Amino acid sequence: MLLAVGRGRQGPEAALFAHHNARLRPPLTLRELPEGVGAAAEIRRREAEAILAALPEGALAVALDLGGTMPDSEELAALSARWEASGKPVAFVIGGAEGLDPAVLGRAETRLSLGRLTWPHLLVRGLLAEALFRAQCIRTNHPYHRGWRPG
Repeated sequence: MLLAVGRGRQGPEAALFAHHNARLRPPLTLRELPEGVGAAAEIRRREAEAILAALPEGALAVALDLGGTMPDSEELAALSARWEASGKPVAFVIGGAEGLDPAVLGRAETRLSLGRLTWPHLLVRGLLAEALFRAQCIRTNHPYHRGWRPG
């Protein structure tokens, strides 16, 4: 499951997400949540209420956050194997423009960063789907990931 603040629209970002999500087994179920309004703290609080209410009971929450760990593809494959072995449903969380409220970060079992760069929230959906697809390929020894290539 992917919980994302904001509404997607037609365009290359949506196409990127759709392309890689369709390759995932199983694909992520996307649930879009409304953006908060008000001052930054109020926006985060309102979005946190919606996120926490939308998280399935007992789900393993993975928050996409600049302050999170930055695994490489092989490390993400190992993480995803551990998440799968937990037997819990996994819910990835992408906040809005103001970031995630501490209540959401506190609820998350893992904080995951896609790097130190700031990415548009709609693009993060596609980047996450591709990274998860690559992790699945690594775990199944599919040649999509070319781990032999120098960094």
